[in-house]
Amino acid sequence: MKYTKDHEWIKIEGDVATVGITEYAAEALGELVYVELPELNKAYNKGDAFAVVESSKSASDVYIPLTGEVVETNSELDSAPELVNNSSYENGWIAKIKFSDDSELSDTMDEASYKKFLSEL
Repeated sequence: MKYTKDHEWIKIEGDVATVGITEYAAEALGELVYVELPELNKAYNKGDAFAVVESSKSASDVYIPLTGEVVETNSELDSAPELVNNSSYENGWIAKIKFSDDSELSDTMDEASYKKFLSEL
C-alpha cells in the first residue's frame, strides 16, 4: 500500500488502483454520514477532487492520487458510509481507478514513511 500527504491510501493490482482514505483521516473526520462517490467511467487527473466524505463535523474532498478512469465504485458506502470508519482499508474503499502511469506514485509514501509523517503532524 501507498499513502499520500492528503491521507489517501492506494493499493495497486496490475493497472488498477483501489483508493480510500486512511484510518487517520477517518478518525479525524469522525463518524461519516455520507460519501459522495466519483462518477463511474469518468477520467480524472492526479490531484483532482473526485469524491467527498461528510461527517456531522465537516465535509472533505478526497483527491485522486493517480490520473485515470474510475472503473468501479464502492456502492456499499451509499447505505453504509460508516464502513470507511470501521474498515478503512478493507470494506471502506471508495473507488478503483484504471491508470497507466505508475511514475505518478513517486510522491507517495510506504507505511513506515506515512507513520513517520503522521508523527510529525
